[in-house]
Amino acid sequence: MDDQKRDRMLHEPVAKLINSLALPTIISMLITSLYNMADTYFVAQLNNDSATAAVGIVFAIMALIQALGFFCGHGSGNFISRALGAGKIHEAKAMATTGLVLSLIFGLILMVFGLIFIEPLSRILGSSETMLPYSLAYMSYILLGAPIMMGSLVMNNQLRFQGNALYAMIGITSGGILNIILDPIFIFVFHMGIAGAALATILSQCISFVILFIGVMKSDSMSYSFKDIHLDRYYLQNIVKGGLPSLCRQGISSLSSATLNICAGMFGDSAIAAISVVNRITQFCFSIVIGFAQGFQPVCGYNYGAKLYKRVKEAFWYTVKVGICLIAIISLVAFIFAPEIMHLFEGDATGQVLAIGRTALRFQCLTLFLTVFVTVANMMLQVVGKMKEASILASMRQGIALIPTVFLLANTIGLLGVEIAQSIADIISLLVAIPLTYSFFKQLKNEEMLRSQA
Repeated sequence: MDDQKRDRMLHEPVAKLINSLALPTIISMLITSLYNMADTYFVAQLNNDSATAAVGIVFAIMALIQALGFFCGHGSGNFISRALGAGKIHEAKAMATTGLVLSLIFGLILMVFGLIFIEPLSRILGSSETMLPYSLAYMSYILLGAPIMMGSLVMNNQLRFQGNALYAMIGITSGGILNIILDPIFIFVFHMGIAGAALATILSQCISFVILFIGVMKSDSMSYSFKDIHLDRYYLQNIVKGGLPSLCRQGISSLSSATLNICAGMFGDSAIAAISVVNRITQFCFSIVIGFAQGFQPVCGYNYGAKLYKRVKEAFWYTVKVGICLIAIISLVAFIFAPEIMHLFEGDATGQVLAIGRTALRFQCLTLFLTVFVTVANMMLQVVGKMKEASILASMRQGIALIPTVFLLANTIGLLGVEIAQSIADIISLLVAIPLTYSFFKQLKNEEMLRSQA
């Protein structure tokens, strides 16, 4: 890591710096979300609601894979950015290798136990008898690719946190484009059906893994070496400290996905398919904001590590304002064209997927802009090492707020309760994020006063 890059991270105007770092991450997030949607889109063309719903069922497993990948990736990446900001190069290099190795260990464990218990796991996640064959076919390939998927997530995030978002973008987009190309070939040309979609996903993830690894080793990032593996208390504690909020957020996402499937399942396979599709669509819409906010993370980490707190606050508010503007425009378009968007994923002749999904999508569009503040606040608290606060906030939108809400509403007002549950959870999450953010900024202000008096 050269002094020129560190100087840029600590002195270049915040808006210009975030914009330059955000562009590659926005592209990466869009491509990632697009190829997550690709499986759903191409499987929907089979005109089988049970198959489409099965993709939604397995999404809970993919969310768990992402949870463990982000746990290691964000945990190591947050530490790396702070260490580089403080000039601790050796510790940053050791953490890079440790984070990657830990993710591969987690991936192997999940793969083995997931494959052993694949049928009961599929039923627990909400598979009906009609969906079960499709869930098993899709899930088996996803579990086989768990170690590679986790490793890719770690390298992607470590590259970003070191300010090398371009290399991360190349690795992610290459795999994403390949997945979109392979989906229709495996599904329709080779007649593999839903299993073809899963196989396309895993092969594309393998390509991403190779490209990301080359990017790490060829760039000025912290390279990997066996001698830098440190599975000791110091490094593991810091991974937990920086990665627990991500584990909570994505782990809760896995649990909430299963909960939504169970509640939607009360109203048939079409309801599960519709809610699954809506979640993929909103994830795609919000990926632009996530990508932009990820450009904020290394700026926050470097400047917090260097104790430049004014730049941390300036970067936070700039990211929030731009993010709200972006998502407001996207939400308006999605609200207006909700029927047309849902029609792309409709596989049933009765139009139930369209009707249910249209309502759910429009409700989510009304509150999606609220999640910008929540997301950026969560990223900031996580990067600076506020594990408890970040974990609470990370668990809110798709966990603490959503799970009881969807259970309560589904059993009181029926299907409408499932459709509006996420919007209500978004409002609750904002109410929690505001005081946590205020408290952190007050702490920064007090530290600045103490430093000025010293």
